[in-house]
Formats: sequence, structure tokens, C-alpha cells
Amino acid sequence: KVKTYILKRRDYTQKYTDNNTITAVRAMQEYMLTPSQMETLRQIKVRSPYASKSPIFVYLERDVEKKAIEVWGSKESLERERKRVKRLEVKRRRQLHFPISQSDNGPVIKQYQGLLSSGPGRVVGYAAAANGFICLFKLGCFLSTGSASMFSETLHSMADTGNQLLLLWGINESLKEPDEQHPYGFGNMRHIMSLISGVGIFCIGCGVSVYHGIQVLLHPATSVAYFWTFSVLIGSAIIESASLAVAVKETRKNAKKYELSFWEYVSESRDPSTNVVLLEDSAAVMGVGIAAAAIALTHYTGNVLFDAVGSIVIGGLLGGVATFLVTTNANALIGRSIPPSRLEELQETLEDDAVVRGVYDVKATQLSSEEFKFKAEIDFDGREITRAYLSTVDMENMLREIHEVKTLEELEMLISRYGEHVIDTLGVHVDRIESELKKKNPDLRHIDLEVL
Repeated sequence: KVKTYILKRRDYTQKYTDNNTITAVRAMQEYMLTPSQMETLRQIKVRSPYASKSPIFVYLERDVEKKAIEVWGSKESLERERKRVKRLEVKRRRQLHFPISQSDNGPVIKQYQGLLSSGPGRVVGYAAAANGFICLFKLGCFLSTGSASMFSETLHSMADTGNQLLLLWGINESLKEPDEQHPYGFGNMRHIMSLISGVGIFCIGCGVSVYHGIQVLLHPATSVAYFWTFSVLIGSAIIESASLAVAVKETRKNAKKYELSFWEYVSESRDPSTNVVLLEDSAAVMGVGIAAAAIALTHYTGNVLFDAVGSIVIGGLLGGVATFLVTTNANALIGRSIPPSRLEELQETLEDDAVVRGVYDVKATQLSSEEFKFKAEIDFDGREITRAYLSTVDMENMLREIHEVKTLEELEMLISRYGEHVIDTLGVHVDRIESELKKKNPDLRHIDLEVL
């Protein structure tokens, strides 16, 4: 009587961990083993999870767990050791939380050098110094004249200086390398600080300027010392124009780099820190002109209505700038898509690959002003993947192995072994495709290709 072969199927609704593997690092961290204690364990060679890396060796987790219990005596003893090591790690992290000469991601000096060497860092640093200098002179002029327009300009420069110091801090934070708690880095700190700057401009610059203008309308006061007022305004206009020129130059350079028009680059908030300086300095130059016109009309007519209206107009100008900054940076933080033309280019690159039959559900989201992540559902051509694997094996030897098969059990084992290699080949091609995409798109930080 011929014995009927029954294929042993897995119940995929049940938990199954017998084939789970673990790296040597995880084995030492989670099971408190030393390299010498793992020397007797069986190693399995697998494809590296990192592109362009050589294969790595892993262990079956069940073997590691068994060895750990053997070393520590019991599961309870192993768990006590885990807790002890965890307490020590927490204590160590607390001691390193506020280092004196070293940050979590590198020397402090090196980080600040990176801040000053970056384009946005230079632009914001120059603007902060210029606005701080101007703010002191405007404040002195307001105290001597009592002009409502000059008061608005003082608040404007004060808000700009504070905001630019916040931007400098945000740029510095964005330069940090990714860590365990922030695997995608700190790039969005620039958008966060720019958003806070927009709120600050609206509350301090816009709100107080409009309020003070209304107060002057209700309680008129006479302004004096017009010569010094105009001198300060002219000096402010020169310094603000120089700072604006630096921001415009940086924006044009970056817009050309991304092949965008000047306005498209600004509206997409690709460089939020430079955007704030660009818009603040533009408003500052216009604000100086408005203040000068309002004070001149007040001087020649003796009517403080012009001065009050000038303060209100400057407040409205700052409100418009603040609204634009809040809106663009909020959209960036929510997760804005990359331009449609670039998304189509990425999809076409995938569709042109020999092992890809179809590309679906394509999405790309900005992670920060300079990085984005990409996701797509890929229908791989199984036959092409199999051909790619077969091109690396000895076909004559494979044919001999097939002819040597005598039972269905042996056939299942042979097909399973070769099937595992085909899956590894699929992984190799996924790595290749990801590597090619990143090479063509240096700002592509993370790729998620899901197999259909």
C-alpha cells in the first residue's frame, strides 16, 4: 500500500516563535550573555538588513534563551539581572543628561561650528545681531519722543531679535544626529521655532502695535525730537536692508538648487529659518518707510492721527507676515507632500525597473525642510526575481538534486530551501532599488516599499 504524503501546514493564526532569530548584540543586551558564552550556539548566516553590507550571523532566539537560563540558573534570576542592568542604564543616562563639554551627539564646540557654517545659521545670526543693535536705538528714540510709530518699530525690532534667537536655537537643535528617541532626527525643530516666531510676531508686534495706535487716537500726545527720530529710522533702514540682502541671496541660491522660483521656494517654506528673516526684514524695511511717512505728516500737520494710523498699519503688516509664517510652518509640520512632478518621477523610476510589474498607493511626505520619506506598494515580478536567483546558482547541480528526490518529503525540503533563497533575492533587489532611489534623491531619508 502506497503511503499518502500530507503537507504539514502551519496554523498562521497561532503564535509561532521557534524560527525567530536574534543578533549577537541583542543577545548580550536582552539575555545578559557574553561573547564567550555564545560560542557554542549555532549561528545562521542571513542577508544584512542594511543596504550594501555583507551578510551577518544570527542565533535562534530559543537557543539563546535556553543558554541564558543555563547561565543564570532560572528565568527569575535572569529577569532580576535585567532589571538591575536597566536601573544602572537609567542612572547613567541621568548623569549624562546635562554634560559640561559634550552633548548627546558630539562635542558642543563642533555643533556650534556647524551652526555658524550653515547658510541659515549665518543669515539668522547676522539678522539677530543687526536687530538687537537697531532695537536699542529705536527704544532710546521712543523714550525721547513718545512717538506711537516709533514705539511700534521698537516692539517690531524687539520681537525680531527674540524670534531670531529662537531660530538660532532651532537651527542648532536641527543639526543633532538621530538618536533612539528621535530616529528621524531633529530637522523639524526649524519649523517649530519658525512657528513660534510667527506667533510671537502676531502677539507682540502686531497686537501691541495696533493697541498702542488706538491708544494714541484716544489720548493724543505731542511728539518731539524729529531729527533724532529720522536719523534712527534712516540708520535702521540701512542695516535692515543689508540683512534683507543676505536673506535674499541665500533664498535665491537655495531656490536655484531645488529648481524652484523664488516665490515657490518661500511659499513652500523649504528653509523656514531664512524665510522668517526674509519676511521680517522685508516688513522691517517697509515698516521704517511707514513710520517715517507717519512721523513726517504728524510733524508738518501737527495732527497725531497720522502717527497713530502709522502704528496701526505697521501692526497690520506684522499680522500678515505672522499669518503667513504660522500657516506655512503648520502645513510643513502636519506632513506636506512633495511636489507632484517629483512624486511622478519617483514612481516612473520604480516602474522602469525590470523586476517591478506595478506601483500603487504612492505617497511621499516631508520629514523636515531638507528631507522626505517615500512609501509605495510594489507588485514584483516573481518570475524575474526567480530568474535573478537562478542566474547565481549551478543549474546542473540543481538538476541532479531534483533527480535524486525520491519522496514528497524530500521534494518539500528541496523546494523550501530554494524558495528561501528566492525570498533573499527579493530582499536584495529591494535594497538595490532603495539604494538607487537614494542616490538619485539625496534628500530621501526613509523608503518603505511594501510587497503586494
